[in-house]
Amino acid sequence: MRWFEIALVSLTALTGLVWLLDKHWLAQRRAARAGLLDEGAEPWAIDYSKSFFPVLLLVLLLRTFLAEPFRIPSNSMMPTLLTGDFILVNKFVYGLRLPISNHKLLALGGPERGDVVVFHSVREPDINLIKRVVGLPGDRVEYRDGRLTINGEAVALAPVGSYTGVRSGAEMTGAQELQETLGRHIHRILLSPQTRRLDQAEGEWTVPADQYFVMGDNRDNSDDSRYWGYLPERNLVGRAFLIWLNFDDGFDASRVGRSIP
Repeated sequence: MRWFEIALVSLTALTGLVWLLDKHWLAQRRAARAGLLDEGAEPWAIDYSKSFFPVLLLVLLLRTFLAEPFRIPSNSMMPTLLTGDFILVNKFVYGLRLPISNHKLLALGGPERGDVVVFHSVREPDINLIKRVVGLPGDRVEYRDGRLTINGEAVALAPVGSYTGVRSGAEMTGAQELQETLGRHIHRILLSPQTRRLDQAEGEWTVPADQYFVMGDNRDNSDDSRYWGYLPERNLVGRAFLIWLNFDDGFDASRVGRSIP
């Protein structure tokens, strides 16, 4: 959430400033040892800042420019990601960005079709969402009767079988599980007409420049570009690449260390 990022930046800046002011206190201590002043105890603010500033700075740099952890809060990306999955997101793959403002400092590339991306919500920027990139800028995306077509070519689907959900995902038991191929990504999706949203969006969209069309892998239970529109490039946070933990009413060791297709 954005509030954590603001708090981390603020604390890092504050402790760094106090740490720099320690030069003044260091000069006083040197004077005291020379007999010019009575040497006193180091102020507690400086003591704590010297201890915490390096740690906070390291966390900020890692979180901003390398990788950031997120927790999956819903079933919209089943069966790829389950509620309770803790994932790592590559923060530099699409370019280096400043914290809080998300302003891009250095462009390093853009999402590929099929990437699973974390981004700031279009409707509520303080909330981070996760979906799969289906359409790139300029693509013509069509979705009807559970079938995805891109630029006039139907996306390859292969049946897997009936899905059995567990824990928070038990509601998806009985859904149709299929293998989908998007670019270099081979992953699985769920189709569940019996739980389909009443306002299920179908139609055709042409993706504008510098924007993307994203969808959840749980196609009938995902609030995505079909409902709220295109994802601006400026909202991107990074690409999800690893599940490092799962805790959903209990620890699931089988999820640890899985890569995200």
